[in-house]
Amino acid sequence: MASKSKIQPLYDRVVVRPGETETKSAGGIVIPDTADKDKPVRGTVEYVGNGKYVDGKILPLQVKQGDKVLFGKYAGTNIKLDGTEYLVMREEDIMAVLED
Repeated sequence: MASKSKIQPLYDRVVVRPGETETKSAGGIVIPDTADKDKPVRGTVEYVGNGKYVDGKILPLQVKQGDKVLFGKYAGTNIKLDGTEYLVMREEDIMAVLED
């Protein structure tokens, strides 16, 4: 981690660093900034909580630090840490983990 500060999300929350939105389609068409981009957003999981409480037990999260994930356009809360933008969201807001 290049970050000087550390943050420990609580329970089933994760901290995600959003990736850059693509400005070209697969066919090479340039997408203008004014276009409505309702596609899921990509990002990298930077920090994860300990897990979700269910029936008095802690269930570990399915995502881990370094995972590339897809999440909804309006998911999470924006925070700024050491000059870097992050999103804090619940694990259930993550739609998918991208595999290499």
